Amino acid sequence: QTPALACEATLQPIHRFDDLDAAIIFSDILVIPQALGMVVEMKPGVGPVLPNPLVKPDDIKQLKFPVNVKETLGYVMDAITLTRNKLEGKVPLIAFSGAPWTLMGYMVEGGGSKTMSKAKLWLYQYRTKSQELLNIITDTVCDYLVEQARAGAQLLQVFESSAEYLGPELFNQFALPYITKISKTVK
Repeated sequence: QTPALACEATLQPIHRFDDLDAAIIFSDILVIPQALGMVVEMKPGVGPVLPNPLVKPDDIKQLKFPVNVKETLGYVMDAITLTRNKLEGKVPLIAFSGAPWTLMGYMVEGGGSKTMSKAKLWLYQYRTKSQELLNIITDTVCDYLVEQARAGAQLLQVFESSAEYLGPELFNQFALPYITKISKTVK
């Protein structure tokens, strides 16, 4: 959350190696749950932990939505602008977000998971509420990506790093529509 340090971490490989073709902003996909009001802690040897995950559908009401990402995640935009200026046009700057299903997984599981069993259970038991949560995340991600572009990012990437936990039918229902919405909205 310190733009100067994020900038420095982003620029280190660019300064060290001559043949890199892009820089990727030093950030994390879990800034979205943080912007929605969830606590994210980095535990040594464990990784990211959300100590108060969404356990039941009523927990969605605790999220702070809609999010003013320009204000809440302004430190990311400041890091992007600072880094873009310090790159001096040498290479393009990439910014990113986690995809809605991946972020939902963290928000329901309370951290990384090897099975995504709690998040998948939501898809079966709370289909409508899962869609509501995915829409909240999607709208926040869209705003976040647009603000990253406004701040100077030249390429945007969406990481759907939990698709492996969904078969084709669940992917087509609970991942692809939201990724498609992001693509259309951000353009």
